[in-house]
Amino acid sequence: FLTVTNSNDLTFPPGALYSRKFTIDGEQISLQVQDTPFVSLEDDTDSICCQEQINRSIYWADGFVFVYSITDYDSYRVIRPLHQHIRKIHPNANIPLLLMANKGDLLRARQVSSKEGLQLASELGGTYYEVSARENCEGVHEAFQQLCQEVSRMIGSCNGEKRRGLHLVRPKSPNMQDLKRRLKQALTSKGKSATTL
Repeated sequence: FLTVTNSNDLTFPPGALYSRKFTIDGEQISLQVQDTPFVSLEDDTDSICCQEQINRSIYWADGFVFVYSITDYDSYRVIRPLHQHIRKIHPNANIPLLLMANKGDLLRARQVSSKEGLQLASELGGTYYEVSARENCEGVHEAFQQLCQEVSRMIGSCNGEKRRGLHLVRPKSPNMQDLKRRLKQALTSKGKSATTL
């Protein structure tokens, strides 16, 4: 799973990977949540500015959580271009997504209406939740549980086969044996060219 956080209202360090195991419908699930760094719009345009780490995370994600603050319209505005960015990386994949409007306890400072949130979730093909992470963590838990169920159904419907473009292998660090082999080849070829002179 990838959680794309577009507001500064969460207390987790950016870029952190959290792993949890829990049970859904009698099956043990291993959940990994990548809390990605802040994403912003470039100079009042509809283009996003994001770190390369986000692109790497997008490749291995089975589901997406887009979080914005109801008190920050700019955090809402970045969701659509970010979704378009994800569609460029996964053009044909049907990846479950969740649109989460946070700070539901700050209604007096609201800048994004519930209607706008519901409309965007419908446009993106996702589920909408308006929550208050500070006052009601149960709402956040329920939202994640719903997304996990959707991902579980999606994976189960593939009859054990990995979904093309959806279950991509995470980037790995370079293979040490391969690096040693390349170094040896480079040294051997330099040695040969030096002896022919």
